[in-house]
Amino acid sequence: MTQKNEGFNEVQLVEAAQNGCIDSFAALYEKYHGPMVALAYSILAGRDRAEDVAQETFAIACRDLPTLKSKDKFAAWLAGICRNLSRQMLRAVRTERNLTPDEPVARVQDSADERSEAIRRAVWNLREAERELIVLRYFDGFSQAQISSVLGISAQAVNGRLVRAKRKIAEYLKRNGLTGAHYESAR
Repeated sequence: MTQKNEGFNEVQLVEAAQNGCIDSFAALYEKYHGPMVALAYSILAGRDRAEDVAQETFAIACRDLPTLKSKDKFAAWLAGICRNLSRQMLRAVRTERNLTPDEPVARVQDSADERSEAIRRAVWNLREAERELIVLRYFDGFSQAQISSVLGISAQAVNGRLVRAKRKIAEYLKRNGLTGAHYESAR
């Protein structure tokens, strides 16, 4: 964040950006670029595509920022743009490749690490909202407070949903015969 914007809270940054302050928009970009990449990745399963979507998300946010009424909901608004763009890209890729809605767009490459492969498959079998949480928390290392801010839900909701998603991962692993001490970390 630039020295010029230090001490500004997020609402102040949004207001300044709405008034044309490029440094304030840059500070918002710096804060939310990583979470938007992670969010897009949770839908697209491809880092390059996720980066592209994150960039487009900020381009649209820059253009449409003057229309944002609830300045305190910037992160959730941004996440909504990112989700919509990710879903559009996913539909386009599926159409281009003639895939059914159930087929994953990006298959995980063969890995020597069977455990990681199994956990990845379990994660990609979760519903989109659950997968977002797992990717943000465990793949990209965001705190529950950061996830709460990005997704616009309470920290308690994040915690509860993470617990349920981890249970589903454990159940998937068990159903697929992948039980044992080394898989219990998914619980």
